[in-house]
Amino acid sequence: MVPKRKSDATEEFPQDPIIIEQIFMKKKSELIFSAVQVPIDILMIFLAAISAFAIRDIPEILALKPKLYIFPFSQYIQMVFTVMPLFIGVYALEGLYNIKTTRKFWQEALKIFTATSIALVVIIVAIFLKREWFSSRFIILAGWFLAVAYVTVGRYVIQRIQKYILVKKGTGVYRVLLIGSNGKMKKMGESIKANPYLGYSIVDHISTGSIRAIKEIRKEKGIDEIILCDSTLTDSEQEKLVDFCAINNIAYKFIPTALQTARFETGILNGEPIIEIKNTPLEGWGRILKRIYDLVGSTLLIIIFSPIMLLIAILIKWESLTERKPGGPIIYRNERIGSNGRKFYVYKFRYMKWEFCTDPNTSEGRKAIEYEKELIAERSVRKGPLYKIKNDPRKTRVGNFIERYSLDELAQLFNVWKGEMSLVGPRPHQEREVEKYNEYHRRLLTIKPGISGMAQVSGRSDLDFEDEYKLDVFYIESWSLWLDALISLKTVKALLRKRRN
Repeated sequence: MVPKRKSDATEEFPQDPIIIEQIFMKKKSELIFSAVQVPIDILMIFLAAISAFAIRDIPEILALKPKLYIFPFSQYIQMVFTVMPLFIGVYALEGLYNIKTTRKFWQEALKIFTATSIALVVIIVAIFLKREWFSSRFIILAGWFLAVAYVTVGRYVIQRIQKYILVKKGTGVYRVLLIGSNGKMKKMGESIKANPYLGYSIVDHISTGSIRAIKEIRKEKGIDEIILCDSTLTDSEQEKLVDFCAINNIAYKFIPTALQTARFETGILNGEPIIEIKNTPLEGWGRILKRIYDLVGSTLLIIIFSPIMLLIAILIKWESLTERKPGGPIIYRNERIGSNGRKFYVYKFRYMKWEFCTDPNTSEGRKAIEYEKELIAERSVRKGPLYKIKNDPRKTRVGNFIERYSLDELAQLFNVWKGEMSLVGPRPHQEREVEKYNEYHRRLLTIKPGISGMAQVSGRSDLDFEDEYKLDVFYIESWSLWLDALISLKTVKALLRKRRN
């Protein structure tokens, strides 16, 4: 549920760069090991297939059953490479590419068995429908057994290496804060300390859920996860704690009492049921898939729209020359706040007169900012921290057209290509707008901003900020590639409608 309150879980802005760097290094280590799993799985499946082919004579040697026919090795290898993507796809769907170091090996082994069996069933059905492909039941069964064994061994080796680096180097360790003073929490703390291979390091243990105390601990030691076991916390206090964790990219887990949530993932830690609130699917492989979608999509769109962008650039320059003001930029950079509070420059085709697109540190730039403040006070039609100037007198003739049809934002495709923005996400806001946020609004800064988003396809810039926030939080909590594709298609339709002045 989207909160409708002000939170006292205030956070300094921007975040501590040391903490951001620590988080980045841990995530980088996990992503590397997660990415390595894919080629290792492919290698293990390939070796299992080769081994199954090599031992195909065993039934005949043992006089169990003669070979019915002989088929060439090259044809067999071709079929192996054909079905390889099926195995990797099923493994991914079964969650076998989880990036966390805290996963349990026996759970991973069970998933390998399940996923390999599912892939085998699909192959058997395909062979049944078209027998000329392959008909050796021994190789199929031997391949299944060997694939489970080889992939499990490969995963075990990777995990042992990862655990070794975790314990010896401290890379990938999850810094956990325990909240609560009952016997269960004490026992869990003792178990985590006694088992470093769990992948946790307790940074502190406090008895209350004080946001102020948690901030001090995070500032001094860093926090990756919070585990709560305190039934005395009110719903309001827990909501503030959830908001704080979401804003600061901290995993929030609790030993359940009466609290329930629709967005959770259950598990077992030290024999106790534990629930983790999922802030967004945009973690781990979700983030990787979204980046691939953005990189491919922005590249294709830059190629497709390059003639239009070239024409816009020519028109902007031509208008500047006709007005005898040739010094104006074609594309201007406007500083915005991105994910985790990082500042970056968003690109736009200039739709305002050149004197209003100058460096804010110059005298002309300061005059432009003062004039903009006057226009906001007199003509802004939006409520909340954002503004929208009605009938903006600063626009040029070309600028009025390209801004009305959002063509000025085509330049932001280069922001997406560089990785500063996404094709879909919350809109990037200026620092002065972010400073007016209520604390819970900072959830918008937990993912990359986007060119388009839920708000743009639902009401564009005509929505009040609070309504826009609710739509963006829904997107953050419900992200999927399908949702990105759907919003992208709806964006095309929305672009065909004129913006209101």
